[in-house]
Amino acid sequence: MSAEDIEASKAPLMDHLIELRSRLIKALLAFGIAFIFCFFFAKQIYNVLVWPFVWIAGPENSKFIYTALLEYFLTQLKLALFGAGFISFPVVAAQIYMFVAPGLYKHERGAFLPYLIATPFFFVLGSMLVYFVVLPMLVRFSLGMQQAGGTETAQIQLLPKVGEYLSLMMSLIFAFGVAFQLPVILTLLGRIGIITAKQLREKRRYFIVVAFIIAAVLTPPDVISQASLAIPLLALYEGSIIAVAMVEKKAAAAKATAAAAPPPAAPPPPETNPAE
Repeated sequence: MSAEDIEASKAPLMDHLIELRSRLIKALLAFGIAFIFCFFFAKQIYNVLVWPFVWIAGPENSKFIYTALLEYFLTQLKLALFGAGFISFPVVAAQIYMFVAPGLYKHERGAFLPYLIATPFFFVLGSMLVYFVVLPMLVRFSLGMQQAGGTETAQIQLLPKVGEYLSLMMSLIFAFGVAFQLPVILTLLGRIGIITAKQLREKRRYFIVVAFIIAAVLTPPDVISQASLAIPLLALYEGSIIAVAMVEKKAAAAKATAAAAPPPAAPPPPETNPAE
């Protein structure tokens, strides 16, 4: 522990509260600005979210409806809140890190920062999987269940509601974004020594069941959504095993280097005054 670490831990409580207030104000300000921006461009953002449906159904067959007077307005508010949380997350996470970092040792700050960067990366990766793969599959499956009207049959046509489509999109993005944090969590647990790569390999068959249970809980009740989340989870689990093994190898190398290093030299004895 260096002198810099010791001095950083001596800040009085009032200084911590002032710092916390400053960080909260900056985080809320970033969220508020992002909310205003998203609400101002809510229609354009919604058109971007609708693109997977238009891509599969075609512009001529893409029709969304709302059945309540304020439904579309409330949908835009919900979209603005969701977009603001998504856009302002890097700023909020940075404020949290800058508040916590002075209380950490130097090596702890260096260990914490990569996970802070990896968290939004894997969340965005899960969101992209929803946008480009999962949702188009759901749209194609749903459109295939339509029924053309005939002499003795009724016409059954898919007319999505604006609010329900946004809720589905938000739930899928949230579910996949959270589930894709699996490598971050497992690697962090491996770094602090709670789990090992060997344990993860031994529990692989149990995680296959857990992955489908997680998918069933986090996604809508259809087989396509559940399989689309469970299969990537299994791939992420295998990647986590490799990451934890690399962390263990790096820790073992650092420990061996420290053991091989010569011990620090003892300080010289104090000089004695001959006159004494």
